[in-house]
Amino acid sequence: MDGQLRLQLAEESADTERLDELTGFLRQELLQLDVDDVTALPAGELPPGARGLDAATVGGLLNALGSAAQGLNAVITAVSAWRAHGGTFHRRVRLEISDDSLELSDATATDQDRLIGLFIGQHTTGGASGEWSA
Repeated sequence: MDGQLRLQLAEESADTERLDELTGFLRQELLQLDVDDVTALPAGELPPGARGLDAATVGGLLNALGSAAQGLNAVITAVSAWRAHGGTFHRRVRLEISDDSLELSDATATDQDRLIGLFIGQHTTGGASGEWSA
């Protein structure tokens, strides 16, 4: 599984400065994992549903996963923990690999775990693309 994982972060009521700070914190956490690199999304690459360039650019990360399937699992685990640290703030993360996406938001832990398992399985066993929301 050689690929790039795009992450789009959002937090309820967060301005671009706050999103930039949160994105930096998550980037530092992800750099500690077994991944090739984690960089900011280049300007101009707007994910589906983005409302403005500044917020989309600030809240976006591009994660080079390399060939280790464990890298994807570790990144999703770190992203889930980042969401949980939001406390009372509603945090959402959209993960994309090629044409496949997973959005983590307010699903139950059971539903979220099931969808994460499907997403990881999809990209470690070469299944078909899809779109899931948790």
